[in-house]
Amino acid sequence: MSTLLPAGREPPVPMTPREIVEELDRHVVGQAAAKRAVAVALRNRWRRLGIDEPLRTEITPKNILMIGPTGVGKTEIARRLARLVGAPFLKIEATKFTEVGYVGRDVESIVRDLVETALNAERTAARLRASGSARLRAERRVLAALPPVPPAGPGATEPSERERLARLRRGDYDEVVIDADLSAPSSGLEFPQVPGLEEFSQQFTTLLRTLGPGAGTTRRRLCVAEALPLFEEEELRAESEGGDLPRRAIDRVEQEGIVFLDEIDKIARRAGGGDGGGPDVSREGVQRDLLPLVEGTTVVTRHGPVRTDHILFIASGAFHVARPADLIPELQGRFPIRVTLDPLGEDDFVRILAGTEHALTRQYQALLAREGVSLVFTEDGLRRIAALAVAVNRRTEDIGARRLHTLLERLLEDVSFRAPDLGRTTVTVDAAYAEERLAALAGDLDLSRYIL
Repeated sequence: MSTLLPAGREPPVPMTPREIVEELDRHVVGQAAAKRAVAVALRNRWRRLGIDEPLRTEITPKNILMIGPTGVGKTEIARRLARLVGAPFLKIEATKFTEVGYVGRDVESIVRDLVETALNAERTAARLRASGSARLRAERRVLAALPPVPPAGPGATEPSERERLARLRRGDYDEVVIDADLSAPSSGLEFPQVPGLEEFSQQFTTLLRTLGPGAGTTRRRLCVAEALPLFEEEELRAESEGGDLPRRAIDRVEQEGIVFLDEIDKIARRAGGGDGGGPDVSREGVQRDLLPLVEGTTVVTRHGPVRTDHILFIASGAFHVARPADLIPELQGRFPIRVTLDPLGEDDFVRILAGTEHALTRQYQALLAREGVSLVFTEDGLRRIAALAVAVNRRTEDIGARRLHTLLERLLEDVSFRAPDLGRTTVTVDAAYAEERLAALAGDLDLSRYIL
């Protein structure tokens, strides 16, 4: 989906919305409306890239507001969506930010963090692409540093570069000592970023790295086996740090970036929540600061300016106390797609326990298999665990699927502790096993508040 394409070439076609939903179904149970919304938003990005200017620039993403209780899959949907396309993705809590003038993070750090995420991904991809050529350049540096080898006898000729390279790869030169000229490690000195002074911070950091310790190269005497990986790392670093990586990272952020803004309900004004003084000022201030970011602005980062017009923002919140209508009207209008996620029931919990690709039961089975313990979950055992999770959620705080983590930890605590001493054995978790270890705890309301 990158826009860095040769003239006349179409961007690669992503999955269809139906295929995206099917992929999400492998990891997230239910929530069809939310999956359809994000699938259409992702497909629209590819559609926009095939449209001629100036209409392409005018088509902006339709941001999404997910409304639902905790533990029902809001964050997982956004995270899995970003992984499907390899898009720059950042999850951040809205409560981390404060209004300008208060002590705390400013909202523009969202874009700066997203650029760093994209740049790290570009560096990793560049290192993978350059791994073969970097290895070859490192081998040639070793060959150039090797002392001359006299001919084996009268009339013998010096080995060719291909023969020497073959010997190097066989390990014939591993114990030969050479003089290795290595770049000194970076000093790592950085000037802290100050809002409004990003360009000055970047220039000052460059100056510190140039003048600080570690500039230039150092000569070390090493055997070939030690020098070769150091040479390879240098070549990889030179290729992955140079070129147009920052520009490509910024381009990917501008065209493909996804920001998941969690806990947005915590910065909404509560209905009848006071006269506008106190913490309400900060909450509304954060909303006002978020507004230009969501509707489109330019944020200056250490790698260059970034336009936010086509970054997809997905906000989420439980909205137990506040309502979406308590957000300032301007911000509400920037999240035109609203989807409500349903609370999870007993059938959903059973599917989460055993029906997803990386289900919790499979995780515990893999962990205990390392000790030789075979863990078997029966259908009635899964159903009983799910029923207890629903009951505890109903009687205490509803934390959704996260309740299953606490129940399974309590359920398998004893076998996990004794697993190294059990040897090769099979533990069957059926309804009676779950009832014996969880029913009394789940039935004690006061105790379950603290443990479950």
